[in-house]
Amino acid sequence: MKPDDRIMGRLKPGCICMGIKLHRILEAIEQGASSFEEVAQITGIGNGDCNGQRCGKKVEELLKNLSNKQTTTGI
Repeated sequence: MKPDDRIMGRLKPGCICMGIKLHRILEAIEQGASSFEEVAQITGIGNGDCNGQRCGKKVEELLKNLSNKQTTTGI
């Protein structure tokens, strides 16, 4: 993640219901979380009023983008 992305991640919501910022989700993925359940266990997302409906979509998108990036770069 680029430095500007880190700054924006600290400002953007990751889980609105639980008040968890996007950077926490990104950190969990960088630490090896590879599913919504793993990210939720690390960060506490998904336990709010929407039961993960909003943040779940965001996490799946982030995981998909990471997977595509790894495939195209050969990581």
